[in-house]
Amino acid sequence: MKKKIISINEDLCIGCGNCITSCAEGALQMVNGKAKLVKEDFCDGLGNCIGDCPTDALKIIEKEISASDCGTMPCGCPSSMVIDNKERTQFTPFTGTSEKVSLQNQPSELRQWPVQLHLVNPTASYFKNSDLVVLSTCSPVASAQIHARFIKDNTVVVACPKLDKTEGYVEKLAQIFKTSNTPKVKVVIMQVPCCKGLSSIVLEAAKLSGRSDMVIEEHVVGLDGNMSDVKEIKY
Repeated sequence: MKKKIISINEDLCIGCGNCITSCAEGALQMVNGKAKLVKEDFCDGLGNCIGDCPTDALKIIEKEISASDCGTMPCGCPSSMVIDNKERTQFTPFTGTSEKVSLQNQPSELRQWPVQLHLVNPTASYFKNSDLVVLSTCSPVASAQIHARFIKDNTVVVACPKLDKTEGYVEKLAQIFKTSNTPKVKVVIMQVPCCKGLSSIVLEAAKLSGRSDMVIEEHVVGLDGNMSDVKEIKY
């Protein structure tokens, strides 16, 4: 089987270390002043590190590998391993003695993995013909309604417009919208000014995708966890 990985031209590498910090999988390290791919099985081949290289020393290549090269885990970091779990397994309730814990022990409605926007594969099967929830990082912490109201029966990506490195978000969402026939997008943001950037990213992606028939909704979570009325966004 073939796997996409990063290749580094040592003659061009100046040892700045930019690619090391931008590799979410921890596959790159500095060795003797040069960037090295030290964990091929962790490299997801997405190329987030490429844009941070000032000398164009990095590129994506395809390498023939065998299943044994991946050890006991799927090739690539488990954080980006695609799981499409439409048929959820039966939830096993808590069997301890604490009544308070058992009352709070509710099943997750998440049916996929990964969820972070940098990590998702835009062609993953779980996106096909599914409503997509673009979820701000803080909203599921602020509101207990998120799983039942948004994650249930939908696919989801999680992002923060303020703290994430958002380069590539517009293009990735546009590809999802275009190739997956997304009927509706629900943007769930917090009631703080910086979070509006997530709605802007979705709008730019919708325009880039060329879709004119997709419904986009904005849902705002208050700092008290309460939800505001839904607002449909025109584009």
